[in-house]
Amino acid sequence: MNKKHKIVISIMAFVLLTIIFTYRGYGKLLRNILPIKSHPIWSIGIYEGDDPFNLNSYRGINNPVLTAEDVNDVDASFVADPFMVKENQKWYMFFEVMDKHRNKGEIALATSEDGLHWAYKQIVLTEPFHLSYPYVFRWGKEYYMIPESCQAKAIRLYKAIDFPNKWAFVKNILTGYDYVDSCIFYFNHKWWLISSSTTNDNMLLYFANKITGPWIKHPKSPIIQGNAHIARAGGRVLVFEDKVIRYSQDDEPTYGKQVWAFEITRLTTTEYIERKVKENPIITASGVGWNTTGMHNIDPVQINSHKWVACVDGQRKRYYFQPGVQKTEQGLK
Repeated sequence: MNKKHKIVISIMAFVLLTIIFTYRGYGKLLRNILPIKSHPIWSIGIYEGDDPFNLNSYRGINNPVLTAEDVNDVDASFVADPFMVKENQKWYMFFEVMDKHRNKGEIALATSEDGLHWAYKQIVLTEPFHLSYPYVFRWGKEYYMIPESCQAKAIRLYKAIDFPNKWAFVKNILTGYDYVDSCIFYFNHKWWLISSSTTNDNMLLYFANKITGPWIKHPKSPIIQGNAHIARAGGRVLVFEDKVIRYSQDDEPTYGKQVWAFEITRLTTTEYIERKVKENPIITASGVGWNTTGMHNIDPVQINSHKWVACVDGQRKRYYFQPGVQKTEQGLK
């Protein structure tokens, strides 16, 4: 047997072992033994339900509806963090595109005629630093966005000067902290802002009379400390039927595993009380397909009294063999 044949047999044996171990549930054991690395791949899907707490994959479409392969103006490694709005019978979705070569996120746009079938358009917002989680909202006749910009140590407010393609920076509404996944909403004649930090285990709360501030830290903030299961935001805060609903991503023991829903039952400038809406997560990893290993963002839109549609994201992991890497008890080194 020559050297070429040995190499081919070795590769075939490795592939066979990978299939067998994964099929029998021993994939994790195999990855601990062999020099295998993984890369997370996020993509975007559409869910439906009769309320914003009971949502499943939309019947009649094939999720995901947007992937990195749809991006044509940068070389993307994944797409994630979708938020969508409807304007003049047309749907617009804003989301993070991870630029593979620059290793930073940028904000992109896709459009749809029915909210189900989406066409990628272009990158609409980029900065020298990482951007993600493009929380887009309308106030009056204007559209605003507060994307995650934790590398800039600020929560940055943008305004559409030519919706949906052109956005202009307005101001930093909060600075000096590694704010991530901030959510802004209007309730009881005040603006409220929920945010977190890169540790994923605390939830901050601020309020203001105007979008531009000044923003005041709530006396009970941080509302949550030391709990990465429920602290970091996982989608748009909903205000409907006199209820305020916040979604939180579960980042323990791994990042972006699933999303919970909480109803904020008491919200004033001095008080904050919330309760978990369901004992089960609203969306979670399916164990197979495009969202095998995680889901961490949701934006539901009410169509009518019995119909909600939501854009969501999901993660799978791509595993690859890296020969020459020594395994230790702690993993790769």
